[in-house]
Amino acid sequence: MADKIEQEFVSLDDITGGDIYFGLAESYQICHLAREIKKLKDRYPSFTYHITSGDTEQVTEKLDKGLLDFGVICETPNKDKYDYVTFPDTDRWGAIILKSHPLAKKKSIKVADLIGQPLFCSEQSWNIEIPEWSGENFSKLHLEGSFRLSYNASMFAKEGLGILLTFEHLIDCSEESDLVFRPLSPKQETKLYLIWNKYQTFTPIAEKFLAQVRETF
Repeated sequence: MADKIEQEFVSLDDITGGDIYFGLAESYQICHLAREIKKLKDRYPSFTYHITSGDTEQVTEKLDKGLLDFGVICETPNKDKYDYVTFPDTDRWGAIILKSHPLAKKKSIKVADLIGQPLFCSEQSWNIEIPEWSGENFSKLHLEGSFRLSYNASMFAKEGLGILLTFEHLIDCSEESDLVFRPLSPKQETKLYLIWNKYQTFTPIAEKFLAQVRETF
């Protein structure tokens, strides 16, 4: 925290550089953020950035404590606390399944297909997105285990311990992989948001970044 405060004062006099601190949710849409950072880096080569990963609770906790400049979350922001911009795309939900599993033969996965199956999902999504998607059948679904990182959960799915519910593009489901991605039906999509504290005082480099993102997003 002290280092971050000191850096803010340094950056006021040095627009050629400075630090920006991000807390990020898992999403393929982080590629949009990476492009914006690359554009800023081209303009200000001395600028550096610091990335941590986490779910909405973890990211907003650090943001509230002043440890981050920006957060990226996949839950509708609290408008009383945060300002935000919405990412250009959406994340599509699906099931990560072993190729040898009978459900891998299906083109899409319905709620009824998952009843009786051991499921892996992030705790945040199990409490929000999955109930929205499954409706009255949610109580019939079985959470085998929760996780914070999709990659770690995919290792359990690869061992046949269950089916992973997560965003598309996070897990290798290529021809060489033992896993396949099957979209949920009906379609379930999630928006991604770049957030920051209301009335936040930014360093000059963070202000430049935000102005750039507002123009692009």
